[in-house]
Amino acid sequence: MTISVHEAKTHLSKYLVKVEMGEEFLISRGKTPVAKLVPLVAKPNHKRPNVGEMMDIPFHVPSSALAPLSDKELQEMGL
Repeated sequence: MTISVHEAKTHLSKYLVKVEMGEEFLISRGKTPVAKLVPLVAKPNHKRPNVGEMMDIPFHVPSSALAPLSDKELQEMGL
C-alpha cells in the first residue's frame, strides 16, 4: 500500500501497529516513492548497560602508576 508523507506523519502510530502485524507501506512524496516502512526481521539483541554497569572485564591499575616520580625521573624529563 502507498501512503503520502503527510499521511505517514499524521497517522504514524496507526501505521506502526499495522507494520508490527506484518504489513508493508511505501511512503511517497507526490507520485514518487521515497521510503518503505517494513517490519524488522529480528530485533537487536544488544542491551545498553545501566549507569555504573561494567561493559568489559574490569582492569587493575597498579599503585606504582600513581606514585610520584623520583628526582632522577624528573631530571630525565627536564623538569
